[in-house]
Amino acid sequence: MSTILYARVSTTEQTLAHQRSQAEAAGFAIDDVVADEISGLTTRLIERSQGRRLYDKLRHGDTLVVRWVDRLGRDYEDVRDTILEFMRRGVVIRTVINMLTFDGATTDPIQRAIRDAMIAFMAGLSQAQAEANKEAQRAGIAHARQFGAKAGHQAYRGRKPSFSRRQLDDVIAALGREEGTSSIARTVGLSRQTVLRIKADPAEAHRIAALWEL
Repeated sequence: MSTILYARVSTTEQTLAHQRSQAEAAGFAIDDVVADEISGLTTRLIERSQGRRLYDKLRHGDTLVVRWVDRLGRDYEDVRDTILEFMRRGVVIRTVINMLTFDGATTDPIQRAIRDAMIAFMAGLSQAQAEANKEAQRAGIAHARQFGAKAGHQAYRGRKPSFSRRQLDDVIAALGREEGTSSIARTVGLSRQTVLRIKADPAEAHRIAALWEL
């Protein structure tokens, strides 16, 4: 049984070395790494050259480690179907962010229902985050074209958010577990009002985070 890290490298902030060091710092003993240098927004996992290799490489009992579930597909359906397919093959999927575990060996019907609901929630959130990031990029490009990026102008980003990217990820994961907003606020170190705003519109929270490059 092997522990394999799958990394998708599409920007300078998402280097392979960085993703591996994050996984190892989280306690994962990585046996092998499979990585694609490609944007995940346009290409299904099975259509990526190393994504196809990942399908061939994983065996029953292996653990697949990813920084976040968005690495496993281009949209909601792709991420969800990929996770379900790997679980059917007996592969355990674990995330570096928030240490989530998706295990197809679960037999209790209630635990399975909770697991499947979490998969759907996280897959949908990943697509919303990706779309928010694209919208933020489009807004920045439009502003630069209108006001002249060469003149040193920067797109107006509004007030800097009171949360970090890590806090945002922690809040979203806790909301997926249906924890109370007051408890979440105490755990992640944010105000209850901030947690409520994220809960009301997680896509907007991700859009703001993308604008500020958190």
